[in-house]
Amino acid sequence: MQYRRLGKSGLQLSVLSFGSWVSFAKQIDDKKAEQLMGYAYDHGVNFFDNAEIYALGESENMMGRVLKKKKWDRTSYCVSSKVYFGWRGEQNKPNQKGLSRKHVIEACHEALKRLQVDYLDLYFCHRPDKETPIAETVMAMNTLIQQGKILYWGTSEWSGVEIMEAHRVAAEYKLIGPTMEQPQYNLFERDKMENEFLGIFNTVGMGTTIWSPMASGLLTGKYNAGLPKGSRLGTKGFEWLAERWLTKEKVDKVVKLAKVANDLDVSLPQLSIAWCIKNPNVSTAILGATKKEQLVETLQSIEVVSKLTPEVIEKIEKIMNTKPILPAF
Repeated sequence: MQYRRLGKSGLQLSVLSFGSWVSFAKQIDDKKAEQLMGYAYDHGVNFFDNAEIYALGESENMMGRVLKKKKWDRTSYCVSSKVYFGWRGEQNKPNQKGLSRKHVIEACHEALKRLQVDYLDLYFCHRPDKETPIAETVMAMNTLIQQGKILYWGTSEWSGVEIMEAHRVAAEYKLIGPTMEQPQYNLFERDKMENEFLGIFNTVGMGTTIWSPMASGLLTGKYNAGLPKGSRLGTKGFEWLAERWLTKEKVDKVVKLAKVANDLDVSLPQLSIAWCIKNPNVSTAILGATKKEQLVETLQSIEVVSKLTPEVIEKIEKIMNTKPILPAF
């Protein structure tokens, strides 16, 4: 396993990490979660990603049970939660979602109980809250850091402008600003990482814990012939993902990309993940899995990065045609 610093912080995360979105409490049970987390940890993964909204809190409950049973040295791994959506679903009442000081702090306390830990290593604002002043959220996060309940805070799917406003507020009031962002990044979704965030990487610095490196499974190639039973895009409640990803244009590109992977004697998932972590601005790529074989395969992606020569990258670019056009200065 390789490790990278989270932006300009001193924290080191495994370049490949393990997340629970969709799978925990929806596709797998405690026994399988324990097996997957155990395999990941034994192979150097030190970051496990979660959120209050995942399976309406049950994902964190499941991960918490695994962590308690494993009894790993708490200093040997990092765990996260995210705040914004709440966990009560349609039963959310006012103040049970969003980024108000009240919800940010109460959601942290709830996540700590579900995960059965004394502190969160990473705590994300899962989306921007257009109705709460960014200053209020920054102050709430700073309070939690001062109390030792979180170690680093960050954002997820925020715009570059919103992230820099959080840094401005933090600087003005001498508070701790955001350390990391969790954006989607894969061969189809590239603009934020390769265009919008470039100025942030080059100035204040920012770690990234990217999600969906395989585009919700599309870049595994398993959807090339249709929608397999039991697959992520076939999971109830995630029909919107299928509508977004399962288009003929996207599938045709994946079919062509599979030929490139075959020529390199690697799998399509390994190629897709290796492409993501080749970007030095990626601190860690979050992997998901429902089977041990999937994790065994994807954790080997690190070894594929060296095969991504300029010639191979050029082939990939011609197939995908998704590289952002940078503004002329």
